[in-house]
Amino acid sequence: MKPKKILLVAGEVSGDLHGAHLIEAIRHIHPEIQFFGVGGEQLQKKGMKLLYHAHHLSVVGITEVFLKLRSILTAYAGVKKAIDQERPDLVILIDFPDFNLRVARAARQKGIPVLYYISPQIWAWRPKRVKVIAKRVNKMVVLLPFEVPFYENAGVDVEWVGHPLLDLVKPTLPKEAAFKHFDLDPKRRTVGLLPGSRMHEVERLFPPLLDSARLLKEEIPGLQFIVPLAPGIPMEILSRSIKKVSFPVKVVEGMNYDVMNLSELLIMASGTATLEGAILGKPMIIVYKVSSPSYWIGRALVSVDSIGLVNLVAGKKVAPELIQKEVHPQRIAEEAFRILRNPILQKQMTEAMGEVRKRLGKPGAADRAARIALSLLHSG
Repeated sequence: MKPKKILLVAGEVSGDLHGAHLIEAIRHIHPEIQFFGVGGEQLQKKGMKLLYHAHHLSVVGITEVFLKLRSILTAYAGVKKAIDQERPDLVILIDFPDFNLRVARAARQKGIPVLYYISPQIWAWRPKRVKVIAKRVNKMVVLLPFEVPFYENAGVDVEWVGHPLLDLVKPTLPKEAAFKHFDLDPKRRTVGLLPGSRMHEVERLFPPLLDSARLLKEEIPGLQFIVPLAPGIPMEILSRSIKKVSFPVKVVEGMNYDVMNLSELLIMASGTATLEGAILGKPMIIVYKVSSPSYWIGRALVSVDSIGLVNLVAGKKVAPELIQKEVHPQRIAEEAFRILRNPILQKQMTEAMGEVRKRLGKPGAADRAARIALSLLHSG
């Protein structure tokens, strides 16, 4: 009997990570299953054959899509061709909705079952897309509990498995050892700067983050700063800005969770990383900036009050959000001063992050998702 084949498409860094752990969980039960599709380094390390690298497809914002439109269209044509030629037994889609919903249509036209793992945030913007999901997706597996009634009301077969980050967010070193490893002073206060995981996002956010660090350093000279370099981001992107400041900024590759764990405060791009920080109980400031056309188009379509996942999960503002023009060194520094100079506020924020962690469910999400995927695979 030929081994079963699964097409998996993950167009973002976070999707690459979660997809890799899903493959690991599936292969723990059925090691013979073959995987191919779109992803990044993590999926490749797990033995998935990459048709296209996700780094060439990932964008933040609406108008920014046009910068990578040729790559996106080429990748879609290639994936559609692979569906015709390889005839996978199951298609697993991870977030990345505008691309993946088209892949879902191509798969369903061939009678191939589709599992969507990690819901796109359509409950936040363009919610009418749920009707498309109902037609094209056999099973929706979600990470956040409030997503279940949204899909149930639209007639989508949905199941909540909890958040896989609960199994993944674990520093590799004790805090003291991490300070030594990064050559930082454990007696000094540390601020983590996390400008995101996509090229244009980092280019847009890192300069104001670094300028805010300069303002903080002027008022609190003992502060030290550390930046984790995301996979696929060239060091030169950060170096251009770091050369302009007169104080040291430690840049490290990988070990994001160790960076977060030793930081007293995180100043970070909105996205999955905010949940990682919450799991580690860290006070944070969330920043979000895209092109002006993208922002105004998005604002017209968005149906939630917050852009930070921690605030959405909490159901209230537990971390300040600075958006567009507020992503300015002075405003970022003001918020940071407010937190760094108020131990009571820091404690309240840490406790709030603990509540966010509780709302993410229990560990074992990837294992539960793997069992759902295998059930769909064998019933198809």
